Amino acid sequence: MTTPFDGASHAAETIERAPLRARASWMLFDWAAQPYYTLVQTFLFAPYFANAVAENAVTGQSLWGYAAAVAGLLIAILSPFLGAMADGRGRRKPWMAGLAMIFLAGLSTLWMATPGASTATIMLVLAGFIIATLAAELMGVFSNSIMTGLVPKDELGRLSGTGWAVGYFGGLASLALVAGFLVPLPGEAKTLLGLDPLLQLNAAERQGDRITGPIAALWFAIFIIPFFLFVPDKRPVTNSTVERKSAGAELLDTLKSLPSMPSLLIFLIARMLYTDGLTAIFTFGGIYGASVFSWGPLELGIFGIVLTLVGAFGALIGGRLDDKLGPKTVIIGALLILLAGAIGILSVDKNHILFSTEVAAKAAGSKPFSSTGEQAFLLFAVIVGLVAAPVQAASRSLLARLAPAEKMTQFFGLFAFSGKVTAFLAPFLVAFVTQYSGSQRIGMSAVLAFLVIGAAMMLFVRTSKDA
Repeated sequence: MTTPFDGASHAAETIERAPLRARASWMLFDWAAQPYYTLVQTFLFAPYFANAVAENAVTGQSLWGYAAAVAGLLIAILSPFLGAMADGRGRRKPWMAGLAMIFLAGLSTLWMATPGASTATIMLVLAGFIIATLAAELMGVFSNSIMTGLVPKDELGRLSGTGWAVGYFGGLASLALVAGFLVPLPGEAKTLLGLDPLLQLNAAERQGDRITGPIAALWFAIFIIPFFLFVPDKRPVTNSTVERKSAGAELLDTLKSLPSMPSLLIFLIARMLYTDGLTAIFTFGGIYGASVFSWGPLELGIFGIVLTLVGAFGALIGGRLDDKLGPKTVIIGALLILLAGAIGILSVDKNHILFSTEVAAKAAGSKPFSSTGEQAFLLFAVIVGLVAAPVQAASRSLLARLAPAEKMTQFFGLFAFSGKVTAFLAPFLVAFVTQYSGSQRIGMSAVLAFLVIGAAMMLFVRTSKDA
């Protein structure tokens, strides 16, 4: 009979709940980093890049997809190795501090993405996007491993889900800041809240879109401070009688041990697949909607606010279900709902919903989300947004429950590896199929197989609730 943890050796000591100040400061990492994903990767900068910086929308989606693929490949290569180095040398926050500097530098280059930019400038902007993505994901490896020392195992689901929700609220707050106080509506002098913009931005040069990178950088620099001040870090190893292996040797030992932990191995492979699909949906969903309905900053801002708010509540609910039903159940259920929502999104175009039902196209100059197609697209997107956060938060807590405590950072490195080793594949397939079919819908349909296979593999993962 397979044991609940399939041979994983967990530390015997009981983890006590850390002070509220430490737990809240740990959650602020998600709050600090989320505007990058919200403003840059999903709702504002990525659609702007595809539709205004590149030659055309198809070329823009292809270039963005190839850049995302490169970032994913680099994350896959570096994350397990850095995790092994951190476990062997004790502290994790110094690694995060160095990565934070790289993250800020990458975000700052996005300001250079002027409409119709030269090829050299576009390549520089894409390089900034790649290194910012790399730094953000590697910081997550260390932050996730710190999480396991803050609460007992039976509270990991709630902590992970609440942290994810805090991140979503951070994304929502950053969207509100940009749309409500900083950027005027297209062709108007006032912001979404009817206020004079706090910054004088040149609309012709699309400075309102380009500033999202610097804003995400400044936001992170401010809100990451409590994390470094108040979150406890692992003490360095001081026993000089124990021979310290190289990071490569430690990682090799960990990889050799995976067959003795079949559930953990199956979970990492399953996550590799469904995370590929989920990442592609978030990477290209806003681009697809903007192209189909000619959305500008106003529509994209509203779209982002709705999905971010829905995602935050989904994370809170999912975290509580995680502790009650188990992360495996949450992941499988959420993936099935996510699959239905993704198919629904792909069923919508300018003149159709549910693939064949004809509807009137969006009228020029009409109010945001006033057409039937936009409303159907938003409904399906809300379904995706509601369950996307529980999938990710429950995955994080499941790894924390299954992995050996003494190698937690290494396994979170492998966790990032599993999320990125083939992360280039889904964006690459979307970019490749989009480019050669000339259809964004056909290109995006490639992500569905990743969700189906990942959900099926999760059925074979055994946890303590299956024993």
